[in-house]
Amino acid sequence: MLNRFQGWRERGWSVVDASTYSDAWQRWGGSVATHPLVVERLADLAGIPVRYLAWEQGGELQAAIPTWGRDLALSKDVLKRHGKKGLFDLGNAELILPAAPDAQAVLRHRARYLSALNEGRFTGLKLQTEQLAMARTPEELSKKFRYNQRRELRLLEEAGGVVRPVSEFSSGELAAIYCDLFQRRWGFPATGAARMSEVLELLHELLIGSVIFLNDAPIAIQLVYRVQAPQWISVEYINGGVDPETREFSPGSVLSFLNTQSAWEQARALDKPLRFSFGRADREYKDRWCNPVPVFTV
Repeated sequence: MLNRFQGWRERGWSVVDASTYSDAWQRWGGSVATHPLVVERLADLAGIPVRYLAWEQGGELQAAIPTWGRDLALSKDVLKRHGKKGLFDLGNAELILPAAPDAQAVLRHRARYLSALNEGRFTGLKLQTEQLAMARTPEELSKKFRYNQRRELRLLEEAGGVVRPVSEFSSGELAAIYCDLFQRRWGFPATGAARMSEVLELLHELLIGSVIFLNDAPIAIQLVYRVQAPQWISVEYINGGVDPETREFSPGSVLSFLNTQSAWEQARALDKPLRFSFGRADREYKDRWCNPVPVFTV
């Protein structure tokens, strides 16, 4: 029975290797959660093999996807079914799958938060009720808002605050800072806390952003991954932690400002659009930074 379902799901698709998938991603692009390195390393950590599939037309590769059974690879549901719930945290990441713009590949594997960029590339997508929060351009933030952010940064620096890039820290240091500040901010452990150091080591080259210190103690950090596709830059802000006792300085807000502005600068220097996702559009603070965008499900 299972094989019959698999046959239906994979009709029109053929099994390929990881390097074919990687070639497709480098050619047509994707997002953080579909990046070949992210898929390969996190699937390896989970011990769940990836089945890569390709869609061809007239002997030409048109699309490729990484799968775990009936779901796309790295699915939270599959982790849960394997008793590995919360092994790693990619939030509710935007999914962009590598495909030619008019491939019309039939997608039958389960997935959520599929970007609108997949339209035309794939068929079988259904609009989902939830939306993703995508960072606005600096020009879309009001002058007053930007002035206030810079003022908060100045006040923080005058009080002895220091901003340091994540590149200055080891994976172990970043994991310790993040897990500590997350726990203090929310009162419960971060998703994937037990293996956080390992995950950050696996994805270290994709980490961007800064850590804010006050009196030599870290007070704000965000987990942000960045990948570069041929036509755009994809950035995924997973989650953050702040020291609630430093709330008067709004360090979380200051960090969002610094991390988004820096990402925009880099993207514009490369003359590429930026897709900076804050995950699901489900919190009021995201409304200040982001525009809600539609996403799809299968």
